[in-house]
Amino acid sequence: MRNTLFASLLALPLALASMQATAADSVVGRWKTIDGETGKPKSIVEITQAPNGIISGHIVELLNPSKPNPVCDKCKDDRKNKPITGMEIIRGMKAEGGGAYSGGTILKPDEGKVYKSKMELIEGGKKLEVSGCIAFICKSQTWLRQ
Repeated sequence: MRNTLFASLLALPLALASMQATAADSVVGRWKTIDGETGKPKSIVEITQAPNGIISGHIVELLNPSKPNPVCDKCKDDRKNKPITGMEIIRGMKAEGGGAYSGGTILKPDEGKVYKSKMELIEGGKKLEVSGCIAFICKSQTWLRQ
């Protein structure tokens, strides 16, 4: 009995540490996007994970939009002329392990362009480095966990 209790007490900190590491390694949550050109906050994106493991992200709030209730008039897919608030901008992303994600796309609504994307958690999961590429031209931003 005493050995079981001792083993349980030793295992508890390890279990708690592993749960914290899992939370820090997950991209799921709300993120403040930062404009790569101006350095100003642009929107809040909520990233979710489906039961099949696919990651997606929706804009839940626009910060200081240039006009009220903007739509994606430059989009060329099913998002054309749809409201940007509530829009799915990250599609088909999959976890690679170690806080890295790839295989999906990201939409930049103000351009209407869809980029192949990858994401990586940095600084212990407090920030998310998001990059999108068309051919060999890539852009990246660092988002902040909310």
